[in-house]
Amino acid sequence: RCAGRVEVQHDGHWGTVCDDDWGLPDAAVVCRQLGCGTALAAPPGAWFGEGSGPIWLNGLRCRGSEERLALCRHRGWRPHVCAHEEDASAVCSGGLRRLTPTHGSWGPAPALTSASLPGGPTVRLVGATGRCAGRLEIFHAGHWGTVCDDLWGLPDAAVVCRQLGCG
Repeated sequence: RCAGRVEVQHDGHWGTVCDDDWGLPDAAVVCRQLGCGTALAAPPGAWFGEGSGPIWLNGLRCRGSEERLALCRHRGWRPHVCAHEEDASAVCSGGLRRLTPTHGSWGPAPALTSASLPGGPTVRLVGATGRCAGRLEIFHAGHWGTVCDDLWGLPDAAVVCRQLGCG
């Protein structure tokens, strides 16, 4: 699937992107560059887990129309003072196409880390008939837990349904 933590390669090393100023226009550029459709969400706060290594980009200010992340305004290619608990993520509408990240005239290509853990997804629906109905649970820090319904709405449910391939 096209959802996960955003990582970029710079100087031969993979690193993450800080979620300061991160939003849907930034995720839209990542989704477009990876051939993953449109951006559905730009979750902050290491939604898909904390990365490791350098945090290469911070303060991204994409308009959303850029063809690649390297064309967006940002605070420079360098390790930034930002904790991995602030790693940016993206949820895209399409299925992941196998693209080989490149570095060159197109600039560093981003990658989305897998939104699934080995052997299973990071979200599931339980307690009802069929895999596309039930109570939402999310896998975090090695445990399944529920999601609070405060401010929960149809747009949130639509993201979960798309992530699970339920329409």
